[in-house]
Amino acid sequence: MEDLGREVDVAELQRLVAAEEQRARLTAQVHNFMEVCWDKCVDKPGSKLDSRTEGCLANCVNRFLDTTLSITNRFAQIVQKGGH
Repeated sequence: MEDLGREVDVAELQRLVAAEEQRARLTAQVHNFMEVCWDKCVDKPGSKLDSRTEGCLANCVNRFLDTTLSITNRFAQIVQKGGH
C-alpha cells in the first residue's frame, strides 16, 4: 500500500515538473517574440507610442500568435495520426 502512495507521489511530482517546464518554455517564447517585435517596430523609445509603432507591434504579435496556433494545431494532427 505504501508503494502505491509513493508511485502516486512520483507521478504527481512528474506532472508538476512537466507543467513547470512547459510554463518556462512558454515564458521564454513570449520573451523572445517580445524582443523580436520590439526590435522590429520600435525605432526610438519615448514616453508614448505613435500609431505606426502601435500598429506594427499589434501586427507582429498577431503574426506570432497565428504562427504558434498553426504549429500547435499541426503537431496535434500529427499526434492524433499516431506520429506519422
